[in-house]
Amino acid sequence: QVQLVESGGGLVQPGGSLTLSCTVSGSIVSYSAMGWYLQVPGKQRQFVADISWGGTIKYGDSVKGRFTLTRADERNTVFLQMNSLKPEDTAVYYCNADTVIHYKGAYPGEDDFWGQGTQVTVSS
Repeated sequence: QVQLVESGGGLVQPGGSLTLSCTVSGSIVSYSAMGWYLQVPGKQRQFVADISWGGTIKYGDSVKGRFTLTRADERNTVFLQMNSLKPEDTAVYYCNADTVIHYKGAYPGEDDFWGQGTQVTVSS
């Protein structure tokens, strides 16, 4: 069973930093991209950053220059270093693994997966 487990959220003052991590487990063959989205109550999930299986990294406009996405060599864990945090960064951050090729028993399947979400609060 494929699972995404997130950690690293919390409360931080404006201008501070936090690092989120997300680990995917299960019989993974590959994925198209793995990364982060944020969601504020009452609004749709918003793209933050992701990295493709081949290593191409993309960022949402609101976080460019402040957030940095990296990945472990094994490709199973991604890290989101968030610097210069602003109150408007406050949200639940969800890890996403998109178009994951994985084994369901003896046969391969293709699905998208989400983590449970981790709260990030930027406040003085």
